[in-house]
Amino acid sequence: MKKLTPDRLIQADVLDGLADLPDDLFQLIIADPPYGNVLVEESWDNELEGDAYLEWTEEWFRAALRTLRPDGLFFVFGQLGQREHRWIHVCSLLCRLACFHDMLIWDRVVGYNDRGDSFTPAYEQCLVLRKTPDTRPYFNKDAVRLPYDAATISRYLKDKRYKDLDARRTHLEKGKYATNLLRVPSLKGSSREKVGHPSQKPEKLISMLVESSSRPGDWVLDPFFGSGTTGVVCERLGRHWIGIEKDPGYCRIAEERIAAAQTRLESKVTERGSA
Repeated sequence: MKKLTPDRLIQADVLDGLADLPDDLFQLIIADPPYGNVLVEESWDNELEGDAYLEWTEEWFRAALRTLRPDGLFFVFGQLGQREHRWIHVCSLLCRLACFHDMLIWDRVVGYNDRGDSFTPAYEQCLVLRKTPDTRPYFNKDAVRLPYDAATISRYLKDKRYKDLDARRTHLEKGKYATNLLRVPSLKGSSREKVGHPSQKPEKLISMLVESSSRPGDWVLDPFFGSGTTGVVCERLGRHWIGIEKDPGYCRIAEERIAAAQTRLESKVTERGSA
């Protein structure tokens, strides 16, 4: 197999794109596949039904898992709701093909008016898997600490149980560990990030996955690249990336976003050099 060029978008069906990738390369895989019968106006989210959707899911997941490093993590987004109960079956399937590691809850902060017979949906899920049961995956909890505000730090420093205030201050200034409930607002129409993809994930959300589960210079795979958020984040954080996307319109959007991200980075380097 020829040497793989990093930081590039492969315009292809997911199975065709994955077939050309080497084994055990990616430290991190972030997959945001079509949920199936969620975006009812998008043809690409309504192509497969029932068992056919699960069979396709097993096929692309097996093909992608082959490319994951033994100490890597595999994140798969999904959603429950009025129509999307198939996510339950997807989770069961994937946990038989790989090893369950965690289930993240993406709190979108603002609910979406999808149903009138129950509570307003306000979250999506992200199943986290590792390749084998006996391998400890790389994970850096310090990379995704959440800062305390100044008032909270001041209040905690008054706690008389802590004798070494300098050590306590250092700990507080690092922030608290992020939980597996990720509270990141979804993108609205007025957001500067919004580029026209109906299921676009926020850069902040993807950044938390990339920063915690890979190192600078590691390879990251996104087999459903969409509008290119994973590529934009990886460019900013110094990770190599490969994206697979079959829709030519989304490929153009992704290429434009990544080019703009590269321009911003080059400008910052120039500014630092002239300072």
